[in-house]
Amino acid sequence: MTSSAEPPSSTKTRNFFDRLTAVFHDEEVTDRAALLETIREARVANVLDDETLSMIEGALEVSEIRADDLMVPRAQVHAVDLSEPREVWMQALIASGHSRFPAVEGDLDNVLGILHAKDLLQILMNPDVNPRDLIRPARYIPETQPINVLLRDFKSTRSHMALVIDEFGSISGLITIEDVLEQIVGDIADEFDHDENVNNIIADAPGKWRVKAITPIEQFNEFFSCKLEDIYCDTIGGLVTDRFEHVPHQGETIVEKNFRFRIIKADERQVRLLGVEKIE
Repeated sequence: MTSSAEPPSSTKTRNFFDRLTAVFHDEEVTDRAALLETIREARVANVLDDETLSMIEGALEVSEIRADDLMVPRAQVHAVDLSEPREVWMQALIASGHSRFPAVEGDLDNVLGILHAKDLLQILMNPDVNPRDLIRPARYIPETQPINVLLRDFKSTRSHMALVIDEFGSISGLITIEDVLEQIVGDIADEFDHDENVNNIIADAPGKWRVKAITPIEQFNEFFSCKLEDIYCDTIGGLVTDRFEHVPHQGETIVEKNFRFRIIKADERQVRLLGVEKIE
């Protein structure tokens, strides 16, 4: 008796990218550049929408981005200093709105581990609880670790945060799983995120800063005491894009007056984060 059952879907349909290749090319896709070209042609043909295209491109780019490209720099890390009175650091943590914090003794050169906000609730309910008993092990990764490797590490260890160390073993920053996912899907806002301009420009190292692309040129000029201007754009990301005369990609650099701009984060449509360095 001949079965009329349909074959399994895995044999009935081809892989998504195989189908795209068949639609747009006769030859086989053999490298990333060809794959990206195929995907972008799919967007032109309305097979994909802008958001899907952006996410696919972000997923393909993570292997080219290192931990130090996305990390929160050391100067901006919120840590629990257990050498301070409890009422001091507790108020600071509540105000920060984060869910995990490095626990330190003095500063980030002496990390004890990680404290979770939900564990700190025990302290609020019972002041006799010792916060040192709540500390969990910290994970450390090198500045050079590719983001795709870090994402696999987060998944396999069920971790959400890692401390980034330099070649000498010192803490240079902190990175979370949200930072990695935002590189793929775009910014993830929550109830603690604010659009205040105060966070647009962050010191990264002596003579170097991280600047959000949405930073108004006026704010940039005021912060750096300079006079950058662009008659077509209001933001520093728009100015940089205008100078490139194309939407720049991660890693590209350009010099404008006394500043060197490096693209830290960008997608197909816009720049998102810039590294800025003052030069003579």
